[in-house]
Amino acid sequence: MANTPYPQSYYAASANPAPERPALQGEVETDVCVIGAGYTGLSSALFLLENGFRVTVLEAAKVGFGASGRNGGQIVNSYSRDIDVIERTVGPRQAQLLGQMAFEGASIIRDRVSRYGIQCDLKDGGVFAALTGKQLAHLEAQQRLWERYGHSKLELMDKRRINEVVACDQYIGGLLDMTGGHIHPLNLALGEAAAVETLGGTIYEQSAAIRIERGANPVVHTAQGKVRAKFIIVAGNAYLGNLVPELAAKSMPCGTQVITTEPLSDELAKTLLPQDYCVEDCNYLLDYYRLSADKRLIFGGGVVYGARDPANIEAIIRPKMIKAFPQLKNVKIDYAWTGNFLLTLSRLPQVGRLGDNIYYSQGCSGHGVTYTHLAGKVLAEALRGQAERFDAFADLPHYPFPGGQMLRTPLTALGAWYYSLRDRLGF
Repeated sequence: MANTPYPQSYYAASANPAPERPALQGEVETDVCVIGAGYTGLSSALFLLENGFRVTVLEAAKVGFGASGRNGGQIVNSYSRDIDVIERTVGPRQAQLLGQMAFEGASIIRDRVSRYGIQCDLKDGGVFAALTGKQLAHLEAQQRLWERYGHSKLELMDKRRINEVVACDQYIGGLLDMTGGHIHPLNLALGEAAAVETLGGTIYEQSAAIRIERGANPVVHTAQGKVRAKFIIVAGNAYLGNLVPELAAKSMPCGTQVITTEPLSDELAKTLLPQDYCVEDCNYLLDYYRLSADKRLIFGGGVVYGARDPANIEAIIRPKMIKAFPQLKNVKIDYAWTGNFLLTLSRLPQVGRLGDNIYYSQGCSGHGVTYTHLAGKVLAEALRGQAERFDAFADLPHYPFPGGQMLRTPLTALGAWYYSLRDRLGF
């Protein structure tokens, strides 16, 4: 069997030691089979194990191989759509439940890090940076909305204040969320996987699910084995492929690109981000960045619809970095990679049940680090018979992409081009 390694990213190069986990051989019986050892799958497994379930996790490659081990490492609260849009979409009662949960994922991450002693360079503080007056007004409105839902640790910043935390002249203000922050994402996943095993769960790597045999006691088949379970959780997200066709029709993998500089001097790093907060701007096609523990700048942005890998990632992202920080024009780039996330047409997550015993969560649409940890808890609650919060997500609209899989990429790219043009024109 071919062994799929991690991509050549900064995260893989600086990952904590982890065991080589075997591929599934033969037949296994369990309470819950989780497909995917990213954040959604690992979070689900942990909550289930903590509540007495037997759990087996199947991973096609390695723990955190997908978006969970390649993302920008930012703990960004809420969803990819603003809460006022959610209110208009689903009504006040459902929005109230979703709004109350929107900051919970960050708390779950901090609890996991503390409880299981996960070494992942956790830092507090995240900034939403406004480039235009319209964006700043939008952030002010969002602050008021979130305060209605009980989320009060948000500071609206004017230009003077944001310049104290981000040395970038482009920004006219922003919103600081001290419950946000940043982590080494792959090390978080590896730590959560170790916690799963400490609690008695089993993780098989290099064990892609190739077929699900549905029924009263579903079976997940791999190339060399199978898992019989009472329940299945499908948590493959952008790396699921067509294992579950009805899910693939309602989502689209997209690639985002990340570069990492050589280590910066302490003085230069302190100049860029004096408080060591992470930052994302408010454009539709946004840029995001932060410092690593060894003082590299990790900078990401851009979207490639359909999840194709660009030939030269540095050529795409480096100009964005230099625009934000001209003082880095001569700094060497040590790593460049692509990570895929799963986009939905509504940009809201898709959560649901197929039949009575196959559960799924997918489609974080770019804000997955916190949501996936919340999703694991919500899925585990549903399997335990507590479905109110699960239903709040499940009742969100799940739209298929117009034109099916053939046309979804060009049509979505056209829409993104329109919004990118609006960003550039300041609308």
